[in-house]
Amino acid sequence: MLSFLNRWRNRSSDYSLISGREQLEQHDPNVDSISPEDVRRKIDRNVLPLMMLLYGVQYLDKATLGRAAVLGFIEDNKLNANQQNVALQRAPVGKWISLNVFIWGIAMVSQSMRLPFSSLLACRFILGVCEGSITSGFLMVTSMFYTKNEQSSRVGYWFLMNGTAQILSNLMGYGSLYFRSNLLAPWQWFTLINGILTFATSLAFYLYFPNSISTAHFLTEREKIVAMERVREHETNAEHKEWSPDQFREALHDPKTWLFASFSLFNNIPTSIGIQRSLIVESLGFTRLQTTLLGTLDGIIEIITIYTGVKLVEYFGCSRAYVGSAYMLSDVLSAILVTTLPWSNKVGHLISIYLTDIGTTGYVLGLAWVTSSTAGHTKRSTTQAIMLSAYCVGNLIGPHMWQEKYKPRNRVPWFIIGACYSICIVLMLVIRRRLEQENYRRDLLADEQGDDLAETQTDLTDIQNSKFRYVL
Repeated sequence: MLSFLNRWRNRSSDYSLISGREQLEQHDPNVDSISPEDVRRKIDRNVLPLMMLLYGVQYLDKATLGRAAVLGFIEDNKLNANQQNVALQRAPVGKWISLNVFIWGIAMVSQSMRLPFSSLLACRFILGVCEGSITSGFLMVTSMFYTKNEQSSRVGYWFLMNGTAQILSNLMGYGSLYFRSNLLAPWQWFTLINGILTFATSLAFYLYFPNSISTAHFLTEREKIVAMERVREHETNAEHKEWSPDQFREALHDPKTWLFASFSLFNNIPTSIGIQRSLIVESLGFTRLQTTLLGTLDGIIEIITIYTGVKLVEYFGCSRAYVGSAYMLSDVLSAILVTTLPWSNKVGHLISIYLTDIGTTGYVLGLAWVTSSTAGHTKRSTTQAIMLSAYCVGNLIGPHMWQEKYKPRNRVPWFIIGACYSICIVLMLVIRRRLEQENYRRDLLADEQGDDLAETQTDLTDIQNSKFRYVL
């Protein structure tokens, strides 16, 4: 069972019960000679690869039906386009990790059979239960192991595996076209291979992924202390496990929570384009083989833009809203171009569709931003759950704009896409303005606050802790 998020909550640790200062006194004083940078690099080598692997496999599943549609999935299962759009969006249900990846693999393999719509929907529901909590779980892992300033880049690193998965998905789909078998169709081979990859990932994740800093097998006892001191100094205190009703209520009453949730909602309504893209490209007159190969460019663009986006934030600092907004402008431009270019301009339409990959960086920065701008175990968990629930609602709404009556130009869906990303840009700038004003207010009051070092060693929220400063 790979419900590692639940094990974090249920499994207590001696390290979470003892303050960092007390641990330092109980251990060899040579702990001071351990470099925090060396510990961070060790965490990078052991935690990030598994997170990236699982996130990539998760996206492979999401891309499977879209790629399988080009390989003949819809025709073989006697589905229509609207049914497929609804089924595709049942996967992310926004729950915490409750089922293991092994069950997810079983559901994935089941999709390689010729199924009616109802059975396909059941498979997608099971996948949704398994996959729905991956992002929220990874956000908690990132806040547990990394400081506020490191979180944007780490979220970007595991999120860019979406692009890697797009490349692999298209190459696998291309290879599936050359399978000659009387037993399985190309789309069945494609789905079966993805299921096998999921089984392998479940085993690796179960054996090697740590539950927390205190159970990280790759860290020595002294390195664990340094790792916890590293994040404790940045007011994250991620090892605290107790549920706080007061923090829950604070999360619900904090305007920042709903600004981030609104951003997540409007940012994910357009994401259905990711699944529709293969069908749209094919409708421009490209063959199935050409459509499959062209899909690899989406992944390449996403990898480059996410990587450059998080690096720009690292370089300039306090620039999350500006960088995210700049990248999302490409999505607004894409919507304008697709609806205005002549239908005969295939190259122009293709380039316009590729522009939508650039805006993914804005959502990645938003995910990391909400985590690093929220303190308190319960408040952070609640805020992440609300934001990712909005993500699910957006994914649920999005498919309904792709109707047969709007084809082939799809002007209505593209207008909605442009409007949603315009709203997201405004929301990012509003969030920055609010947090900037709050930081300024706290700086003015700083002289009136006592210098209580223990303040960063308890489970205080970002509102309760006057020393907390929001990253911008």
